[in-house]
Amino acid sequence: MYIHLGNDVAVRTNTIIGIFDFDHCSVDKRSRSFLNKAQKNGEVIDVTQDLPKSFIVTAEEKKKRVYITNVSPATLTKRAEQSRQIED
Repeated sequence: MYIHLGNDVAVRTNTIIGIFDFDHCSVDKRSRSFLNKAQKNGEVIDVTQDLPKSFIVTAEEKKKRVYITNVSPATLTKRAEQSRQIED
C-alpha cells in the first residue's frame, strides 16, 4: 500500500524506514548532519509548499530517499498504520 505525503507524492509503506518530526530533529546535530549529507547526495525530495513539518526516510530499490513534507508526523503515522491494517 501507499501513503500520501502531499503534492501528489506517495510512497510504498513497506519502503518506509522512519517518520520524523522536522522541528525536533532539526535541532539535533546528528539529524542536521544526516539531512545535509542527504541533500548533498541528491537524496532529498521536497514536497512542501509551506514550512516543513516532517521528513520520511525510505529505502527504495536499494536507494535511500528523504522526503520533506508539510504533513505532520502524527498524520503520516496514522496513514501508515491504516494502510498496514488494510494489507492484513
